Amino acid sequence: MAFLIVLAALCFLMFAAYRGYSVILFAPLAALGAVLLTEPSLVAPMFTGLFMEKMVGFLRLYFPVFMLGALFGKLIELSGFSKAIVAATIGLVGRSRAILSIVLVCALLTYGGVSLFVVVFAVYPFAAELFRASDIPKRLIPGTIALGAFTFTMDSLPGTPQIQNIIPTAFFGTTGWAAPWLGTIGAVFILIVGLSYLEWRRRQAAAAGEGYGTDLVNEPAPFEHGKLAHPLLAVLPLVLVGVVNKLLTDLIPRLYGASSSFLPAVIGTPKPVVQETAKIAAIWAVEGALLVGILCVLAAAWKPVTRRFAEGSKAAVGGALLASMNTASEYGFGAVIAALPGFKLVADGLRAIPHPLVNEAVSVTALAGITGSASGGMSIALAAMADTFIHNAQAAGIPMEVLHRVAAMASGGMDTLPHNGAVITLLAVTGLTHRQSYKDIFAITVVKTLAVGVVIAVYAMTGLV
Repeated sequence: MAFLIVLAALCFLMFAAYRGYSVILFAPLAALGAVLLTEPSLVAPMFTGLFMEKMVGFLRLYFPVFMLGALFGKLIELSGFSKAIVAATIGLVGRSRAILSIVLVCALLTYGGVSLFVVVFAVYPFAAELFRASDIPKRLIPGTIALGAFTFTMDSLPGTPQIQNIIPTAFFGTTGWAAPWLGTIGAVFILIVGLSYLEWRRRQAAAAGEGYGTDLVNEPAPFEHGKLAHPLLAVLPLVLVGVVNKLLTDLIPRLYGASSSFLPAVIGTPKPVVQETAKIAAIWAVEGALLVGILCVLAAAWKPVTRRFAEGSKAAVGGALLASMNTASEYGFGAVIAALPGFKLVADGLRAIPHPLVNEAVSVTALAGITGSASGGMSIALAAMADTFIHNAQAAGIPMEVLHRVAAMASGGMDTLPHNGAVITLLAVTGLTHRQSYKDIFAITVVKTLAVGVVIAVYAMTGLV
């Protein structure tokens, strides 16, 4: 019964998200409904002490990233840089390769260390321009961005700085470069199969006479100036964000050490505020990089940006508020579900899978799917079962590097169910609905999940690491 309650809560939230209802409203309803059916007396304590605690904690850490990312994307749009990048891309690769262009730009930013959420805000303006110019349906943009940002550069390619590739290091004693050959093979599989699927969908739409679309929501404002910026100048802010993010990631721990503290007042005896650098350095680095990118756009395109800055910045902040609240509500939902007895039954049941790598892959991707979070699901799975994974792997002679790569890749598989925060943010930013675009996002999710099986099979047949 406890398992059915958890499953019902998950299905209810997925149904609500797919139907277009606000996750901000329905995530707490789904979570607390499950608590009500499990232990009615804990509804209020769970809401205040767990759901709200986790939701507000997420906003405390990540809202500035959402806001700066949204503002950066809006300035890229207002400056006309998105149009310049689109024009150069069309000239370089041709109109028929618009999907490949967006995937590569997303991959470059993500592998450079830019947050997935920031990539969505930054890339969407010129993805819309490029798809419109190529007359490709707008509904394919979310699937395209998902392939470029949410898959192979997030956790497959060795060395990626995304959190999904960092979490396993603490459990397996590995580095972000673990199992480079397996990771590269998985990444190539995802890229080829994902692009083939999206191109097939594009050809289908072209054969049916479907163009970009009309009466669309959240369309980037058209750039009104006839003269376009040089493509290298237009792409400079995007490159700067990636480069500065990397530099600050290395520099901040050196500047602040293991932690920093300060007294919040000079009157009375307040407790010092302590910041652990390891937990906040990556966020500070992204925020600093985005500020540099914003300043770069302002310096290079002051007049066209300031002409519409008031209206544009309001829209950017509004979008950031909606996107961050959606994701934070999902975070709270996952925390409540993970605290229920039914969730423990799921975790315990997954231990029965015999093959060490298959056991790990299914456990991580299942928990990521339930919580709607790749990093959250993987953290829960490894915290509860890492010792078992390690013991079984050592008994089978499997290196820790392989465990690392399989766990990282599995976390980015079924996490992108309809209630996933990144999916909801992607659809909100692009102005599309689950009905319009989730089919393609889910197809990319299936490709990503299959890639984990490919990596396990390659290792089993060749022993390649």
